[in-house]
Order: sequence, then C-alpha cells, then structure tokens
Amino acid sequence: MQNSKHHTLLKVLFYIVILFSFVACESNFKEVQKSVISEFTPSGEADSINMKYTDSGRIKSVLISPKMLDYSTVEFPFTEFPKGVNVTIYDEKGKKTFVTSKYAVSYKGTDLIDLRDNVKIANEAGQVFETDQLYFDQKNEWFYTDNRYKFTDAKGFSFGEGVDFSKDLKIIKSQRVSGELENQ
Repeated sequence: MQNSKHHTLLKVLFYIVILFSFVACESNFKEVQKSVISEFTPSGEADSINMKYTDSGRIKSVLISPKMLDYSTVEFPFTEFPKGVNVTIYDEKGKKTFVTSKYAVSYKGTDLIDLRDNVKIANEAGQVFETDQLYFDQKNEWFYTDNRYKFTDAKGFSFGEGVDFSKDLKIIKSQRVSGELENQ
C-alpha cells in the first residue's frame, strides 16, 4: 500500500513539474514573441513626405512618397517606402532624371536603395528604362539589376536581362540585349 502511495505521489510531482515547465515555456515564448514584434516595429513613421537632399547649397535630389517607415533601431537599420517613391535627381547642369517605383527600401549601412515593382527611370532627353527591381548605389551614383528590362530612346528600344548604368543614363553596360534600333 505504501508503495502505491509513493508511486502516486511521484506521478503527482511529475505532473506538477511538467505543468510548471509548460507555464514557464509559455511565458518565455511570449517574451520572445514580444521582442521579435518590437524589433520590427518602426521607430518613426511619416505620411506625405517631400525630402530635399542638398550639397553645398544645391539641390541634388527630391524624394516624394506617401508613406515612410523608419527602422533605425534594428540591428541592420533601413527606411521603407511601402507605397512607393517619386525621386527627381539633378545633375551638375540642373538636368533632371526621374525615378519612380511602387516600393523602395534604403539600407543605411550600405548606402544601397532597393527599388521594386514598376520601376521606371526617365530623363529630359526622352530615354526611359523600365524593370521590376533595380538597385541604386548612392555612393557611386550607379544603378544595376540582373532582372529583365526595357530601354527606350529616340533611336528605338531594346530588351535585356542584366544591366548597370550611371544615374543620368549616359553610361550603360548591358549583358544580354535584343531589340530594334534606328540606323544612323
């Protein structure tokens, strides 16, 4: 009889330990969940933004976006534009290049901007570049993609996959190209 009481007591203790383990795990799980959620909560939000970047008193670019989310407190800080961007870039002579996309992310540690969804770049000379995703290296003022693209100018149009080019579309290095160009 005493052996059966001892065995029952061990079972009860075992279930109590298991119960406390589940409660402790649940509490721990909730803590982990909170830290993950708070890690990707923006530290700042802005609606209807119009930012001007200047250098030595000259406007270099103007960025317009309906929404900006700032994640500067995460391990790899970034700024997200979930509703897209319209950017006007000015060269030294005041000529404009227009960049639009439906989504963009700017990574603070790398000076890299990731443009996605209906990316379009046009300049005053009538050249137009279109793709689904494009990266902009702010430091070197250079665009690049491995994705398919379409390029149109006064001479005709071309399609390709993989290209990199200067911000003013004056230097273009294509990888795989096809299209129609007018003879000169």
